[in-house]
Amino acid sequence: MDTRINFPNLGIYLKHVGKSIYIGKFPIAFYGICISIAIIAGVVIAMKEAKRTGQSDEFYADLALYEIILSILGARAYYVIFEWDYYKDNIKEIINIRNGGLAIYGAVITAIIVAFVFAKFKKYSFPLITDTAGLGLVMGQIIGRWGNFFNREAFGGYTNNLLAMQLPVSMVRQGEITEAMWEHVAVIDGAQFISVHPTFLYEGMWNLLVFALMMLYRDKKAFNGEVFLIYTAGYGIGRFFIEALRTDQLTIGNTGIAISRVVGMTMFVVSIIIDITVRILIKNGKIKGVKDTKVS
Repeated sequence: MDTRINFPNLGIYLKHVGKSIYIGKFPIAFYGICISIAIIAGVVIAMKEAKRTGQSDEFYADLALYEIILSILGARAYYVIFEWDYYKDNIKEIINIRNGGLAIYGAVITAIIVAFVFAKFKKYSFPLITDTAGLGLVMGQIIGRWGNFFNREAFGGYTNNLLAMQLPVSMVRQGEITEAMWEHVAVIDGAQFISVHPTFLYEGMWNLLVFALMMLYRDKKAFNGEVFLIYTAGYGIGRFFIEALRTDQLTIGNTGIAISRVVGMTMFVVSIIIDITVRILIKNGKIKGVKDTKVS
């Protein structure tokens, strides 16, 4: 097994990047470890933000229990639905997520639905929940994307740019290798390597910017829910462009249209429309805005 991953234009050569670690004979996938760390970080950030704004951190701890389980199921269901041509003949593989196969949009959509239901049940402000939990959500995505790095997946087409990533052909799914990649295959110590866009890294870097904007704006928001709109608009437009580079796109039937690009642009447009509309309503006195008071 060739476990090398290179970033040659940065002078970075990683010789031993395994997909799992072993406790005795039991393998634990780095993908799962990254997802676990992402979940913990997301919950901690949401709870700290809750305390900072005078909310109950225990409320968010309770919410997290439902969000974690159901969002993972939602992420898997979303992926399986748009890869049904494969899974209809491999039913047992539906529950196998050790090699990836979690679609973040499925997790986000499920998380929003769960938060809405939980807010109604607990008589809590849903927009306020989204602002608070949204900070944890985006940080979770930033960390979770590194699972794709260890799995050698979610990469883009051929490139030789500054951040170009070299992967052994033997370690990636053959269906994700494009003609351009084959044309530029490099042979290193007798092994074939493809050079690709590390789109997981692009998305992580973009999300870090979105997170920073959310943090900077959280005490300046005009209404509850506006910080979350920064996330939905920012992540949506970023994903729209980054998804165009990927070779493993989930498409709408046989149309060749990437569902993630459609959802991303829809998120961006709808978020902008909602923000402008609510601000106009506040300005005209139709609804009340919110002026946060910093707790700490």
